Order: sequence, then structure tokens, then C-alpha cells
Amino acid sequence: MKKTVPAHPHAIAAREDRRAAAIAMGVDEAFIATLVDRFYAAIRRDALLGPIFGERIHDWPAHLAQMNRFWQSILLGAGNFTGNPMAKHLAIPTIGERHFQHWLGLFYATLRDVAPSEGAVALVGARARMIAESLLTGIAVHRDRDPDITRRMVLPHV
Repeated sequence: MKKTVPAHPHAIAAREDRRAAAIAMGVDEAFIATLVDRFYAAIRRDALLGPIFGERIHDWPAHLAQMNRFWQSILLGAGNFTGNPMAKHLAIPTIGERHFQHWLGLFYATLRDVAPSEGAVALVGARARMIAESLLTGIAVHRDRDPDITRRMVLPHV
């Protein structure tokens, strides 16, 4: 059985402060749902990424619900996401830097269209870039055996 350790009061307070700051910028569950729905609609229409997702996602409502939980956990500290994004991305043999660059471009365009504030654009855009960088680094190290990727990667900023 997995033993859980209660969070330290300072960690709880910091998480609550981050959540309050995000909500003050308009980053809430409704915004996240809109962002996820519009972004994945764009993904499905996209010539580069649409086929990759289409081959792997067979239950779009379930995937969108999972992505909502993911972004709620990332942006609001909801803690309601379970999954292993790294394993999912490692399983795609052809995915590489150009895919993450393109993904970020679509994400940023959608974000700018739906974000309620410039603060929301900055916060969510920075988190998306961190996630893309982390996944790309993990793929380079674990699949491609290329630990120097971080010195060469060029990912856009919001």
C-alpha cells in the first residue's frame, strides 16, 4: 500500500496562493475547459498533428476530460490528474522537436484567442512551454539517447 505524507502547511499555503493568483487572472475551470476544447478542435484539423492524435485518441470526450484534469492540476493545483504524459509521448516513435514547436504555436494562438487577460496568457503560455520542454527533453534522453538536446532545442515563447 502506498503511504501518503500530509503536505506541509507552507506547501499548502503556497499552492493556495498560486491558485488564487491564477484565478485573479481569470484562469479558472471554465477558462481551462474553453482552452482545452478549442485547442484540441484545432489539433484535430491540423495537417501535422491531427493524424498523430487521430491514430491514438479513439474516445475524444474521455481525452478532453483527461486534458481538463491535467491543466486544472498544472494551473490550479487541483491534484485531480492521474496519468503518465512522458510514457504516452515516448510511445510515439516519430515525434520530435518540430512537433512540439508546432504544438506550442497552435496552443499559443488558441490561448491568445480565449485568455481573459495578458497575465493569463503569460502564466499559461509559460507552463505550456515548460511542459513541452520537459517532454522533448525526456524523449531526447530516453528514446534518442541525446542528453544535449536542451542546448540545441528551439521552442517558441508566447
